[in-house]
Amino acid sequence: MIKKKLKKIHWTNWNCYGIENCFYGYPDFAVTTLEALVKAEHKIVGVVTATDKPAGRGKKPRTSSVKNHAEKEGLPLFQPESLKDPDFIEVLTQLKADLFIVVAFRMLPEVIWKIPPKGTFNLHASLLPNYRGAAPINWAIINQEEQSGVTTFFIDDKIDTGAILLQNTVKIEARETAGTLHDKLATLGSKLVIATLIAIEKGIEPETQQTNGGEKHAPKLNKNNTRINWEQPLLDIDAQIRGLSPYPVAWTEVVSEADPYTMKIISAHPVLEKHHFEKGSLLTDKKTLRVALEEGFLVLDEVQLPNKRRIAAADLLNGHRFSEESKVK
Repeated sequence: MIKKKLKKIHWTNWNCYGIENCFYGYPDFAVTTLEALVKAEHKIVGVVTATDKPAGRGKKPRTSSVKNHAEKEGLPLFQPESLKDPDFIEVLTQLKADLFIVVAFRMLPEVIWKIPPKGTFNLHASLLPNYRGAAPINWAIINQEEQSGVTTFFIDDKIDTGAILLQNTVKIEARETAGTLHDKLATLGSKLVIATLIAIEKGIEPETQQTNGGEKHAPKLNKNNTRINWEQPLLDIDAQIRGLSPYPVAWTEVVSEADPYTMKIISAHPVLEKHHFEKGSLLTDKKTLRVALEEGFLVLDEVQLPNKRRIAAADLLNGHRFSEESKVK
């Protein structure tokens, strides 16, 4: 449920449509909230997103999901090269927005988040103070949490440490992936942002985050922490793969008679079963690709080889041969 204090607010016939907002965001996760704000007819006086970046072999400019949606809705759009550019800061000041709303964007400098009179709040995809950092959705799955959630909080000069406004929780299902949890939290978060707007207008008192030193963190994902450690228990490896699917994806090295190469594992499932195979052995038959581990097998469902597209393991085996000596490392 939404944080207890929210229950004290009477919502009937209340609106905050007089509040003018400036929205900051970049990926699909942020678009869900922007869509909700537009649909609910909240006043958006500006949308700030990242500059277009060259991507792919052709180095064609890649636009953010938020930019695409803002242009579709005809919203004023800003793509500053630097958030500290004095001209950009002057533009923000002249917008005279009451509130800044931040969803999946980079850290704002103090000179910006202090501009609006009603403050700047952020939507974070975890139950703060747990999972502060860049990848809260992924780490909640990797660490096999039973629940996750979303939090809105006023921004301060540190990362994800500001006073909490509202929270809402969601159950993490048994076979949840980062992708499915992302979509659930994006929808839940969009509703929480609108509830937060109303709560701020009603005079909600934010609560300082209480920490005890045992909080879990959500560091940025990189090549090292996305590599599978095959010394881990089978169910931990399964959770890592689900927590990195569909992006950025867990990976491993395949060692055989030929030169070693990397293989990304997009999806898999565990089978608890006694066997006599050496741990790490990569086993195949006509339709199944699996890795032998102490507790059983990790059956690989979808993989990707270097410079190839993602493919179902059963389809890969139609044309790709793994030697009997193949192992994961």
